Amino acid sequence: MTNPTTTSAAASVPTSHGSRYLQQLCKHWAHNLKVEFTADHGTVTFPKDARGADFPGDAVATFDAAADALTVRIDASSPEQLEALKGAVARHLDRFAFREAPLAFDWR
Repeated sequence: MTNPTTTSAAASVPTSHGSRYLQQLCKHWAHNLKVEFTADHGTVTFPKDARGADFPGDAVATFDAAADALTVRIDASSPEQLEALKGAVARHLDRFAFREAPLAFDWR
């Protein structure tokens, strides 16, 4: 990361398809972002200047799949970047989980 993160949020999203969604998300974002993943854990790095943004540093989204939930954690360099990524992650997950959408995100 370019700068240390300053703000974060996490949500546990109830679903029995967490591993499938994690892998779909990671494969989707691997086309233009730095991504590492297994069936149960994934990380996606969002550059500070992605899509014309100008945030203080990069952000990282971490995904962990369990039998009954997908846990999502976002570590961002600013509150604005955090809010933008919370929306982007939720929109993308809902797209892949269209049979279950909208998924319940209880961000903390």
